[in-house]
Amino acid sequence: MPLIDMPLEQLYTYQGSSPRPDDFDAYWNRALSEMRQINARLQLVESCFTVPNADCFDLYFTGVKGARIHALYVRPKHAREPHPAILQFHGYSGNSGDFTDKLAYASLGFSVIAMDVRGQGGTSEDTGGVKGTTQNGHIIRGLDDDPDNLLFRHIFLDTVQLANLVMGLPEVDADRVGVTGWSQGGGLTIACASLEPRIKKVAPVYPFLSDYKRVWDMDMAKNAYEELRQYFRHHDPQHQREHEVFSRLGYIDIQNLASRIRGDVLMGVGLMDEICPPSTQFAAYNKINAPKRLEIFPDFSHEGLPGLHDIITQFLLDL
Repeated sequence: MPLIDMPLEQLYTYQGSSPRPDDFDAYWNRALSEMRQINARLQLVESCFTVPNADCFDLYFTGVKGARIHALYVRPKHAREPHPAILQFHGYSGNSGDFTDKLAYASLGFSVIAMDVRGQGGTSEDTGGVKGTTQNGHIIRGLDDDPDNLLFRHIFLDTVQLANLVMGLPEVDADRVGVTGWSQGGGLTIACASLEPRIKKVAPVYPFLSDYKRVWDMDMAKNAYEELRQYFRHHDPQHQREHEVFSRLGYIDIQNLASRIRGDVLMGVGLMDEICPPSTQFAAYNKINAPKRLEIFPDFSHEGLPGLHDIITQFLLDL
């Protein structure tokens, strides 16, 4: 088969190219401590969308930096309590979708919670307030400020805070929570399960936000990663700060978080993926120490992967 990346045997041993900051663990411990001090002000608002087998809500909570975060919440009417729950995260620039596409899981007895990423296509707030450029993307937002102001730091914390809140709901079994998402949603799936080790099932698909230096070295800083190219062109045209930039991005690189995962992992990869190159995905997968397995689609890129939704559903049914 044609290759756009390393041969498969090399992918299984690849450990990443991007640096891991020396204070990485302290950085995230401090971030989690900040998150835990927040009064989330959880609010459930009944939706005007109604169906006979589930209750549908708009869920709101306050995240770090005062942002009000929105999620869709679908709760099965006749499930045993407490029952399992699934967190869903969407692709880059998107939103949490419609209530309708959560009903299949609700019919199986799961509560489903789908978060709008702050500042993207949904209604979650982005409170902003950083120094430096905010043009063309969220990876670079806060890059010229204190590392504690990186936007994806806040987004990763939103996923953890949502998981904590869901685990605290009386109808949810805190020991039976899974998380899934594709692309950016896959990256957030790994971040959430890394920073909230109680997550039991983890199903990322071609995760974004991994191994930024590898993306750059492959000349794949385009599409979702285009902002990296634009950052250097406008703010460091001679790459005098290249090591500093990639080191700072290391704080929000999911491959540096993945070893913290404790839940079972099922990950989907397309080996022709030119949006999130396979090696960047394997950099995260290879650092997972928990039980894990891959579903590999050799001829597929960043697109629908036939049968994978069914495989993920079967995987999550074991919650």
